[in-house]
Amino acid sequence: MKDTYVLTKFTDLGLDKSLLKALADEGYTTPTPIQAQAIPGVMSGRDLLGIAQTGTGKTAAFALPILHRLAADRKPAPRRGCRVLVLSPTRELATQIAESFKSYGKHMGVSVAVVFGGVKYGGQMRAMAPGVDILVATPGRLIDHLGEKSITLQGVEIFVLDEADQMLDMGFILPIRRIVKYLPKDRQNLFFSATMPTEIEKLAGELLNPNPTKVSVTPQATTVERIKQQVIYVEGARKRALLCEMFAERDFKRVIVFTRTKRGADRVAKSLEAAGVEAAAIHGDKSQGQRERALASFKAGEVRALVATDIAARGIDIDAVSHVIQYELPNVPEAYVHRIGRTARAGANGSAVAFCADDERNLLRDIQKVTRQTIPAFDRRNDRALHVMTQAMPEVAAERAEAGRREADRGQRKPQNRSDLPGGLRQQRNRPSAGKAAGGGGQRQGGGDRHPHGARTGGDRASTTPISQAQFKGPAREKAKSQGGQAAPAKRWTPLD
Repeated sequence: MKDTYVLTKFTDLGLDKSLLKALADEGYTTPTPIQAQAIPGVMSGRDLLGIAQTGTGKTAAFALPILHRLAADRKPAPRRGCRVLVLSPTRELATQIAESFKSYGKHMGVSVAVVFGGVKYGGQMRAMAPGVDILVATPGRLIDHLGEKSITLQGVEIFVLDEADQMLDMGFILPIRRIVKYLPKDRQNLFFSATMPTEIEKLAGELLNPNPTKVSVTPQATTVERIKQQVIYVEGARKRALLCEMFAERDFKRVIVFTRTKRGADRVAKSLEAAGVEAAAIHGDKSQGQRERALASFKAGEVRALVATDIAARGIDIDAVSHVIQYELPNVPEAYVHRIGRTARAGANGSAVAFCADDERNLLRDIQKVTRQTIPAFDRRNDRALHVMTQAMPEVAAERAEAGRREADRGQRKPQNRSDLPGGLRQQRNRPSAGKAAGGGGQRQGGGDRHPHGARTGGDRASTTPISQAQFKGPAREKAKSQGGQAAPAKRWTPLD
C-alpha cells in the first residue's frame, strides 16, 4: 500500500512552532514531494520506507518529524545513550545530517552528537557520557564504541538508516545487522534509499515493522530532469587536456570532478593546479581535517574544482555546483546517478559531463541501461588540439623526460653485444672443445674419446648418443663424490658437449 499526501506548505503539516520558526529563519516555506509525503506518516509513529534520489530533501523528511516527536515528549536521554540513532555511510554525510538537526532544532535545545572514524575516541566518549537526544554515526566506529561499552543503544526510540544502497556498496550490511541486535525491539524505523536492489529489499523486510508507510518520489535509478547530461568520447591519455580546456570556459565556476581511485584524484588535482585552476582533492586517504578544509574551501568559493572519489557522491549538499565532471566512469552504474546529483539541487539547473575512453564503453552501456536513457555523446578522439595540449602539459613533459632517462640508464648499463642466453649456457658455449684444448683440434681416433658416462667428447659436434638417466648423476652428486675421497671426473658432461 502506498500512502500519498498533498500538502503545499510546512504550516499545513502540523509541526511544532519552534520547528516552523527555524524553517522560516532558513527561508523554507514549501516542502518537497518526499517531505510532503513522508512527514505526516513519521509524525504518527509509523515506520517508513522512502525511495528518493539525492537532492530531493530526504534529510528534512526525517529530521523534522523526529524533532517534532522529541518536542512532544521531552525527557532526558539515557547516560551513554541516545533517543534517536541515525546511521550514515560516510563521515561527510554524517556531519551534514547532524548540522541539519542542529539547524532545525536550534529553538528546541536538543543535543546532537556525531560519531565516525578517522578521529580520536576520547572526544566522542566525553560527548556521549551524559547521553544525547540524537546520535548520528557511521557503522564502523559505532561498533567499536559498542564493543568498548562506551555507548549503549537500549534507549533508542527511533532508528534511521540513510543511504541504505550505498551501505550495501560499501559492505556495511553485516555491521548494520550487528548494530540492530543492540537496539530494543519496540522502536520506530525509518529506511531511506536512492535505489532498491534485491539485497536492500531483504534488509528492509528485516528492519521494518509490518505495513510501513511507503514513499517513492522517483523511479529507481532515474536522473534528475533538470540536469543537462553529455558524454565525451576521448582517449584516456588526453583526458587531462580536455579537462583543462573545459575550465577555460567562464561558466565552470564551481565544479566537482569525480575519479575512480584515490591516486587518480590527487593526480587530477595536481594537473589542474599546474594549469592555473584552484583545486582540492578529497578521498579516503585524506585525514578528517584535510577533508573538512577541502570542503570548506570549495563551499567558500576559494577553489573552483573539488576532485573527489565516490566518498563525496552521496548527500554532500553544496550550493550552486555548476557542473559535475566524471573524469572516469564508475564501476557501479547506480553511482552515476548519485554523482550527477551533486548539481541541480534545490530546484536549480545543472550540467553533468562524463569522459568515456574506449575501455569504458561497457560501463557507459550499463549506465544507460540502468538509467533507461541514451545520453547525448560527442566525439573528441583523434583531436589535434587535445594532442598538442597533452604534449605541452608540464606533467606530461616531465613523465616523458623521466621515461627517457630510465631508457638511457638501461642503455648505459647494458654491455655491447650482450647475449640473451643464461650465464651458464654462455660459458659452456664459449668453452673450447676437448680436441682444440688438447693442442690444435687433432683428429678423433676410434670415433672420438668417450666420457666416463658414455658421451663422446671429441670434435666440435654434439653427440646424439642417448644418455642413461641412471648413469647421469649431475653436478651436486659429482661434487659430493669428489669430496668423499674418490677422484672426480676430468670433465663434466653437459648437454652442449
